Amino acid sequence: MHPIIFVSLGPGEPELITIKGLKALQEADCIFCPETQTRDGRTVSRAADIMQQLDIHESSIHRFTLPMSKQRKDALAAYDRVYEETLLLYKENKKVCIVAEGDAGFYSSIHYIFEKLQAENIPVMHIAGIPAFIAAGALGGLHIASQEERLTVIPGITTVEEIEKLICEKSAIVIMKLSQCTDEVHRCIHLHPEYSYHYFENIGTPNEKYLNDNKQIEGLSYPYFSLLIIRSDTF
Repeated sequence: MHPIIFVSLGPGEPELITIKGLKALQEADCIFCPETQTRDGRTVSRAADIMQQLDIHESSIHRFTLPMSKQRKDALAAYDRVYEETLLLYKENKKVCIVAEGDAGFYSSIHYIFEKLQAENIPVMHIAGIPAFIAAGALGGLHIASQEERLTVIPGITTVEEIEKLICEKSAIVIMKLSQCTDEVHRCIHLHPEYSYHYFENIGTPNEKYLNDNKQIEGLSYPYFSLLIIRSDTF
């Protein structure tokens, strides 16, 4: 029986998928792919866009709607449906992939399905990918962490006081999902212009953006797909 393969697509640029991940997609009978609905009713899927650019045949891509909400009930119900369909395909000895942007094991809610399959002793495989902050560092020409420095990744909710503490501990900081802490980031830039701020948006897409000017970053309203790398030049 074939294992269920969780394929990491990388941050958005199709060429940043691994060769191993691409091969798994090319050989799959069914690829479960999340899509979301925008506020104006459009259906979008960054994951599907990546696969289309990789010439993965649309007939093998099985999209499922993933509600984007802090309340996880509807999202978990969607994952449960994918889990049930995956079980049926597994019993038919089909080659099944489940995709996630970035890395499937790094702040990826798709891992919920991975854990459910493991609990039922269904063989699973995780193909690693490039997380967005690594791709962002490459775009900005940054050495994100050096020698004995620490690196702290914060998933969107933080305070100026926490940032100050981490900088004092000689930790570089990555803040993901900036839309959840816009005011605190603005306050931090105002209070600590001596820190080095690197802002990234829509990494790996045609709309990607990189800024390291404090005034520009402080004046932005951050979208969901944005992140900030903060360093101290005194490290």
